[in-house]
Amino acid sequence: MRIPALAILTTVPILMAAPTLAQTYSPDYPVCLEVVSIDGGLYIECGYTSLAQCAQSASGRAAQCIINPYYPGTRALPGRRDRRHPRVY
Repeated sequence: MRIPALAILTTVPILMAAPTLAQTYSPDYPVCLEVVSIDGGLYIECGYTSLAQCAQSASGRAAQCIINPYYPGTRALPGRRDRRHPRVY
């Protein structure tokens, strides 16, 4: 009787917990807006496709546009290597 009661008491709080976001930056957009709120808090909105678009939204606010460090974007492919082993002299 103790084991089922213990199992219920441990799983119910886990299932009742609210989900939270672990990452502040959204990897879907290349530009983010950092906004300082009135109470001094900082929040980040990642929903801009260009710096110009972000700058228009930041105009007149205590905010700045930054490049999203988690945006995968298009990465250059590594260069071709003709030699498999370096020469030894």
